[in-house]
Amino acid sequence: MKQIRIGTLVGGGDAVRVLPQIIPHGFESFSLTFWQSTKDADLMELSKRVKEITAEHDIIISSLGIFGNPLTGAGDNADTLASWERLIDHAEAFGTNLVAGFTGRMPGSIDESLPRFGEVFGELSRRAEAKGVKLAFENCDMGGTWKNGDWNIAHNPTAWEMMFNAVPAANIGLQWEPCHQMVSLIDPIPQLRKWVDKIFNVHGKDATIAWDIVREYGIHGPKEFVWHRTPGFGDTNWTDIITILRQAGYEGSIDIEGWHDPVYRGELEMTGQVHGLNYLKKCRGGDFIPNPE
Repeated sequence: MKQIRIGTLVGGGDAVRVLPQIIPHGFESFSLTFWQSTKDADLMELSKRVKEITAEHDIIISSLGIFGNPLTGAGDNADTLASWERLIDHAEAFGTNLVAGFTGRMPGSIDESLPRFGEVFGELSRRAEAKGVKLAFENCDMGGTWKNGDWNIAHNPTAWEMMFNAVPAANIGLQWEPCHQMVSLIDPIPQLRKWVDKIFNVHGKDATIAWDIVREYGIHGPKEFVWHRTPGFGDTNWTDIITILRQAGYEGSIDIEGWHDPVYRGELEMTGQVHGLNYLKKCRGGDFIPNPE
């Protein structure tokens, strides 16, 4: 019985310290993430240590992530493209076949980023394909719009169509979460139905939309109208999400992206995450029960 695993994100540099402390809570997968660069990480040594920590448990590394701007390579992003390459090359050592992150972005509109995106990720997709690795783009806008932004173009379904036309490779897809669509007032459920075959990994992050504020003040007023939430505290029906994923034959994981909830943060971070873990397991249907023979 293949179940959709429920896990969480852990910083790659913190994994050896953090994993032994949180494994007892029942996480089934971990996504190891890096910010802009992996050059300070000995990835082979890290993979050995992580395997030692997880060896006695039914736990997988669902993905490796590098979050920076590989298209410009400017400033602190100078190593981001090389980091994509390193993670692709080391994915097998971690027991995963998925590397994820931001697409990056060139100055100007999303349209102006497409040629460089095609050049960079055309090559990366070929490198990944040779190693049996898939690439996924998180759907986070990082404060960007269609016209301007510094990090990522993969935050709008029209951009996805343009990206996948620019690089028509079967091994590139999305690291999707409902939250990033909800902050743009997109309904995530019909979007998931349409794009599910291109979703390689799901981030467990939800949102709460204050529709009363939207109706009275709009989205450009002084009042906040949306908050990122840990699953179980937001507006999304995760039972529907898991149903749609299963109907499509999805065999990936849902990895909670914490550190955003306005309530369950600070001292309550792991309280919220473990609640989200158990909530998502319930939405999955609970523990697997074999049928009578």
